[in-house]
Amino acid sequence: MKEFDGKTAVITGGAGGIGLALARAALDRDMRVVIADISADALASARTTLKAGDNLLTVETDVAVPASMDNLAEQTRARFGTAQLLFNNAGVSGGGPLWEQGIEDWNWVLGINLNGVLHGIRSFTQGMIDAGEGHIVNTASIAGLISAPSTGSYTATKHAVVALSEVLFGDLRNAGANVGVSVLCPSYVNTPIYASGQNSPGNKPEELTEEQKQAQEELHGLAKSIFDHAMPPAVVAEQVFAAISEERFYILTHPEGTKSLVEQRVGAILEDGLPSVNGPEDYPLDWSE
Repeated sequence: MKEFDGKTAVITGGAGGIGLALARAALDRDMRVVIADISADALASARTTLKAGDNLLTVETDVAVPASMDNLAEQTRARFGTAQLLFNNAGVSGGGPLWEQGIEDWNWVLGINLNGVLHGIRSFTQGMIDAGEGHIVNTASIAGLISAPSTGSYTATKHAVVALSEVLFGDLRNAGANVGVSVLCPSYVNTPIYASGQNSPGNKPEELTEEQKQAQEELHGLAKSIFDHAMPPAVVAEQVFAAISEERFYILTHPEGTKSLVEQRVGAILEDGLPSVNGPEDYPLDWSE
């Protein structure tokens, strides 16, 4: 897709972080934009921030619920017609040793990070095929290309999103559809995703000991100190639109560092080695415009 003017973009998780930056970048390209988010307050704040008038539609959406995603598609069609760009961007964090994560937390992360992408594909792809034009960008992570300890459900879902995107690309190609696919694999970006685990169903502050509360606060403080110095979401948004124009599939926000880690992983596979035990602290942070 080379031209964006007058076309429609739908962005899940669009009221903050990378999603909001994508919305702003789309509006700057004279697109009509639909942002979906589970928080009505965040949507209201985004509408005030973007000041886009009639070119912006906000829809309260739970991406984990199929009917909610179908409603998003219906409202998009009613207001702007068929969407040409779909950003399956909503996501949450989740981690810790695999044996310690409760099933409620697993289902919560799977529902948003993986099922949310599936529901977006199901609700919007056929319309793009029928219209003869479209592009889908699924937000995964560097954690979808390598496997770091203590990232449990998050890494499992992000690997699944990468694989799902690769399969979607092949399915569309085999069907002769004029619909492109990209998978976004960010390293550290300045968003508050690290704090999203506080909203998980298994996070019950009243059940934590003082020692556990202190450890959690220290962990969040460390994460914030890293994320506050990470790549701005606006830079990611420009990378994404460049990739769409160039019809690139893999979008690596920190290509040099990411490719090095991927090479290590593939090398271990090809040489019958052992998995790396590098953690998220080894994800690339440095960036330049």
